[in-house]
Amino acid sequence: MTQEEFKEEAQRLRPRLMLTARRYLGDDDAEDTVQDALLRLWQMVGELRQPFDALALRLTRNLCIDQVRRRKPTVVLTDSGGTDQTDSDDERVERMMAVVSTLPSLQQTILRLRHLEGMEMNEIADLTGSSEVAIRKALSRARQAVRQKYMKQYE
Repeated sequence: MTQEEFKEEAQRLRPRLMLTARRYLGDDDAEDTVQDALLRLWQMVGELRQPFDALALRLTRNLCIDQVRRRKPTVVLTDSGGTDQTDSDDERVERMMAVVSTLPSLQQTILRLRHLEGMEMNEIADLTGSSEVAIRKALSRARQAVRQKYMKQYE
């Protein structure tokens, strides 16, 4: 593919790539991600064949997912002036932890490592000596058990 063909194809694809990136990231990071995807495609310009729509969309999607995964979850603390909401949140957390403590020890451990410590699945698998698939299944079952027990006891 020539450089001119690449430029024409990139201009044609850019709106679709931007739409895909905005769905994942919002307006803030979409432009940078599309630029990064086009740069990576440019580096492969000699190997590309027209049309490269599917490759460009997949590359943009994967870059967006990588960015979403790198973001750390944050909690915004606000001073509401009253303690009613805080008390109810604290009570809910205590009830949830009481339900978690009724689970088998492996499920408790996996839930706490994943949600309280923020560990990745492969790290938990290495730590427990299990496979990543087994950890995912155990985590799924633990979440389901917590949901069912919480709903049964408190709602």
